[in-house]
Amino acid sequence: MNPITTPAELMEIINAFRISRLILSAFELGLFDHLSEKSLPSSVLAEKMRTNPRTTDRLLNALSGTGIITLNNRNFSNSTFAEKFLVSTSPFFMGGLGHSVSLWKTWNTLTDAVKEGHSVAEIVKNDIDHRGDAWLEPFIATMHARGVGQGRELAAMLDLSGRTRTLDVGGGSGAFTFAFIEKNPAITGVIFDLPNVVPITQKYIDKAGYTGIVTTLKGDYLREDFGGEYDLVLMSAIIHINNPEENALLIRKGAAALHAGGQLVIVDHVMNDDRTEPFIGALFALNMVVGTRHGDTYTEKELRKWMEDAGLVAIRLITSPTGMQVMVGFLGH
Repeated sequence: MNPITTPAELMEIINAFRISRLILSAFELGLFDHLSEKSLPSSVLAEKMRTNPRTTDRLLNALSGTGIITLNNRNFSNSTFAEKFLVSTSPFFMGGLGHSVSLWKTWNTLTDAVKEGHSVAEIVKNDIDHRGDAWLEPFIATMHARGVGQGRELAAMLDLSGRTRTLDVGGGSGAFTFAFIEKNPAITGVIFDLPNVVPITQKYIDKAGYTGIVTTLKGDYLREDFGGEYDLVLMSAIIHINNPEENALLIRKGAAALHAGGQLVIVDHVMNDDRTEPFIGALFALNMVVGTRHGDTYTEKELRKWMEDAGLVAIRLITSPTGMQVMVGFLGH
C-alpha cells in the first residue's frame, strides 16, 4: 500500500467503507436476484424485498451511482456485471460476498478487541462447527473461489510426480486437491475437515466429478488421527487460526502422517521478523484478532522451527509471482 500523504487521501480511504456497506446491503437483501432480467421501480423492489419504500429508493439511488445497477425513467436494472456476478443463479455468482458480510460484523469490533486482547465478536463464541450454514456456506464458497486459482498455482510450483496419495487438512471445498489431480491424475486425495463441513465438501467433490477419487475424513485436526503413509500433506489457510502451541502440534501430526520422503506444504501469510511485511499479512493478523479466539499470522522463523521440531528437512519458503507464500519441508528418511 502506498503511504498516505494528504488529508484528502486519508478521507478517501476512510469513507470507502460506505460504498462497501452499500453493496453488501444490496447483496444481503437479494436485490440483484430481484432485478435479474427485469427493470423495476423502487416501490416494486421494496415490496419484493419487504423493505421500506422510501429507504429502498435511497439505497437504489446511491447504488446506481456505482454503476452496478442502472437507472432509466425511475426503473432500476442490473448492469451486465451484476447480472453475471451478483445473481445467485449465474455460474459466476460471487456467493463468497456472504462471508464479506460476516467479516464486516467482526471487523466492526476491532477497537474493543484490541483493548481486550482477544475477539469480542458474538459469533466467535461458537466454534466453526456450531456457527450454522448461514455463516459456513458463504465461508466455504469464498475459500473455494480463492482456492481454485491458488490451487493451480500451487500445483505448478510443486513437484507432484510420483505422488499418489495426498491429504488436505482443513481442506474445505477440496479445490487444492482438485488442482493436484488436474496436474497428476494418478493422485487420490483425502479432505480432512469438521463434521459440518464434510457434507459441503462432498457436494464440491461430486460437482467436480471426483466422487470416489477424493474422499473425506471428518474430525478436529488437533484431536483426531489423520491416518498415514501420505505422499503430501497440505495445510492451507489454517495455521493462522491457531496459537503457537496448537501449530506445533498440528505440524507434528502432519509430519507423522507422511511416509519417508513425503512433503508437508503450508500455504499461509509468512511474516518477516518484525511482522510488518507482507502488508496483507499484517492486516490479516487483525482479521484473526477480531475473528478467532487466538489466531495470528506467523514468521518464517516460527514456521521453520515447528517444522524442524517435527522432523522435517530441506525446509524452504517459496513465494509465487502473485505473492502466495508456501513453506515446504520433507520428512527425513
